[in-house]
Amino acid sequence: MANDRLTVAVLGPGGVGGLLAALLARAGHRVICLAGDETARALAANGIRVRSGHFGDFTARVEADTELREPVDACLIAVKATVLDAALARVPAKALGDDALVVPFLNGVEHPAVLRERYRPEQVAPAVIRVESTRLAAGVIEHGSPFAEIDLTGDTAPRARLDALAGALEWAGARVRVQDDEAAALWAKMSFLAPFALLTTRYGVPLGDVRTLHRDELIALTEETATVSRACGAPIDPATSLSRYDAFPAATKSSMQRDAEAGRPLELDAIGGALLRAAERHRVPVPVARWLVSELASSSRSGG
Repeated sequence: MANDRLTVAVLGPGGVGGLLAALLARAGHRVICLAGDETARALAANGIRVRSGHFGDFTARVEADTELREPVDACLIAVKATVLDAALARVPAKALGDDALVVPFLNGVEHPAVLRERYRPEQVAPAVIRVESTRLAAGVIEHGSPFAEIDLTGDTAPRARLDALAGALEWAGARVRVQDDEAAALWAKMSFLAPFALLTTRYGVPLGDVRTLHRDELIALTEETATVSRACGAPIDPATSLSRYDAFPAATKSSMQRDAEAGRPLELDAIGGALLRAAERHRVPVPVARWLVSELASSSRSGG
């Protein structure tokens, strides 16, 4: 199955989407990148160039368009939550085909429900990726981590289709696990990401400073997030999360922090807002999270 040639659309060929598009294309799959006019023209003309100590330096030829116009086996969605609604206009349900998987690589836990309203529930297969990959320019990707690890889930998707896509991604070079419990996979990432993103962005410092200068808040927020995660059916050990924070390089920044530094919209609602809404549903008190989200929302509104 790993050798079967798939047709894969990639919505948002940035750091994550561009890397996966290039790896799949290099492995012999047909890849159609969906983006704005300028990016689509650049990708169609030059392909995607990857610089990676792990995967090597290579250029992969891909197709590119501004909208999906034919059925595919899978559509990988690798845009930010802040532009998801607008970006989905590039993937009309009628063009997708009945057997396609819609695979979002988004932060947060609420986007699968949004996608299942737009597409057929059995098509939606959320994924979580652990990777450091940056778009330097249209079609130029720098991959920095010594891995690209994917958890592919989908409570409503046929297992055979999940396995076929997982095989293709594995063959292309990623490490892939197909997970039976969608909520557990999404909350495993959320429980790590939320404290990391909220605190680094609120204080404008990398993780090393958060875990030393603001450790009490980090511990409290990690415990709050783990409690919400457990209430949502995904048991998380806060001590494990803390040990992961302590193991990361001190200079590590969150993507939300980088967005704030660049003046881009923040994924605050997809991460912090979703955490608060889940806490409210399950009546879990989260005072530290609530304060941080309020502070970041105020700062974002004021442009600070």
